[in-house]
Amino acid sequence: MQQRLQADIDALVARLLRGQAADGSWRLGFIEQGTSLDAATVLQLQNAGIARPKLVKALAERMIAKQSDGGAWRVYPDEKTGNASATAECYYALQYAGISPDEPFMRKARKAFADIGGLGRIESLLTKFQLALIGRYPWPRWFPVPIGILLLPASSPLHFFQFSGYARVHMAPMLILADRKPVDKQPHIRPLTPDTRSDAELKRLQRGWHAHFGAAVRGLSEDRRKGPWSPAAKIRELATDRAERFILERIEADGTLYGYSSATLLMLHALRTLGYSTSHPVVEKAVRGLESLTAPDIASASRTSMQITTSAVWDTALISHALQDAGVPAGHPAVEKAGEYLLARQHVKLGDWKRGVKRPAAGGWGFSDVNAINPDMDDTTAALRAVRGLPGHRGRAAADRGLLWLLAMQNADGGWAAFERNVDHPLIRWVPLDGAEDAATDPSTPDLTGRTLEYLGRCAGLTTAHAYVRRGADWLYRRQEKDGSWYGRWGVCYIYGTWAALTGLTAVGEPNDHPRIRKAAEWLLGIQHADGGFGESCASDSARRYTPLTHGTLSQTAWALDALIAAHAKPNPAMERACDYLLRHLQAGSGPETEYPTGGGLPGCLYARYDSYSLVWPLLALAHYRDKYGGAPALE
Repeated sequence: MQQRLQADIDALVARLLRGQAADGSWRLGFIEQGTSLDAATVLQLQNAGIARPKLVKALAERMIAKQSDGGAWRVYPDEKTGNASATAECYYALQYAGISPDEPFMRKARKAFADIGGLGRIESLLTKFQLALIGRYPWPRWFPVPIGILLLPASSPLHFFQFSGYARVHMAPMLILADRKPVDKQPHIRPLTPDTRSDAELKRLQRGWHAHFGAAVRGLSEDRRKGPWSPAAKIRELATDRAERFILERIEADGTLYGYSSATLLMLHALRTLGYSTSHPVVEKAVRGLESLTAPDIASASRTSMQITTSAVWDTALISHALQDAGVPAGHPAVEKAGEYLLARQHVKLGDWKRGVKRPAAGGWGFSDVNAINPDMDDTTAALRAVRGLPGHRGRAAADRGLLWLLAMQNADGGWAAFERNVDHPLIRWVPLDGAEDAATDPSTPDLTGRTLEYLGRCAGLTTAHAYVRRGADWLYRRQEKDGSWYGRWGVCYIYGTWAALTGLTAVGEPNDHPRIRKAAEWLLGIQHADGGFGESCASDSARRYTPLTHGTLSQTAWALDALIAAHAKPNPAMERACDYLLRHLQAGSGPETEYPTGGGLPGCLYARYDSYSLVWPLLALAHYRDKYGGAPALE
């Protein structure tokens, strides 16, 4: 097996080296499994009067191809029923793209939508916004979060910066739109359902915007009867100015808002509502930025997908680290070029994250090629793994700055979040917005805490003898599930979280025979498929329990194998079967093992397929197996 293992490692290394770009980066796809961003792009561009016919046609072709046989659209392949939000978005976007509602597949979409349950089954807040803007979903009489929240000081019980950074850049344009309530209802667009709703039904749908509470926030948002000089009107005017300024100050160099296509689309519509013309420099640059986020669909060159953002920094850091772990020396030209690319993208500006840090100093990395103000823990540890071995002073100095940034970002509870420190106010979880708990907060998570600990232990040489490491490990133990697994927020899902936690805990010196580590390893062994693979459905994260796939995936099998390697001093037959699964399916190429989305976005709404994942994670796991066990037989 050792000879076969090394041959496959060498093949993966060669394949990755061939894919490096001239600037030292790797630029692989970061593709939404569903079609929400494709649909949103068509709706927003067409609605705003921004002509991009080739892009609209290519996006429409992908939407048509992704429709299920039953007529609905899904957000992940094994979603049991069609998704109401995705189906509504695609149905209307296709009409805006010029598709006749009389096409057979459009008739099937209408029937499928009715079978799902119609408008009342739409749960995505972004979908409700998209449909309200085109007059196909009623705007609420008052929005659950008033635009006046932008004016509240940090001393208030609830203020704007208590929302996560991801939420804020989406909410700022959304609050403008919710306050202005623009509607562009095209008469030639055929509705999904007959427009014969009763007043009671309309009120029920309006209540769907704010299911939990709301009377306390009406004062800043509702009173329009007293004219433009009323206190409420003045508050809205001041808050709108604040929202506009907030947006403009966070536009990246490519014209996008924080680098996200979804936020940029909302920004475009909000700015158009405020009077910006399609020829305004900010609007034109934003559209060019959106076009740069598109990626060809792997199934057909005529189809295009709108990426959430680009993943160049993430992919480059992961691949450079994997190559080095596989045996490529730090002085290899490809590693040095990747290092130069990453060093140039270490942040030097203070972003919104500084608000939670006593003495903020930049030093993190962001996810995308253009990200300069929104660093995150995962990209920072990934970049640090890649640059730590570079020769010369620059690599060491960058690693020192990155390490200090990571330590400063530890939450008060001992864990690490994605983007900011201590942005998990319990009141935010009760804000009556769909998905508030997942999107509006940025809590400590097992996957990010585990990945940070893994870097601190394996690369920085720290152990639980250091107080902040001990606090991180203790936080992980407190968050372990009863069955021994950990929940993963940014990957799918319990396999991902358990891998991150196990590799993190063992890296900082927790013993393999620790009862919690043994229990986690036993959980992994208990979910292995008969063919050696591991596979988990996207359904796990919204259900908050492990939900198996009928087949394995390369990335999830690699995570499970890597976790078992960390937890076992000697190999066992289950690990050998996992190795064999990886070796077999790496040779097979494409299929559900590589194409199933294993990247987490927003539970129940958004999942992503990273094209790098089916290469980089198997390479790391196989290299770690080789280095720890060599050609040793199964002895456990």
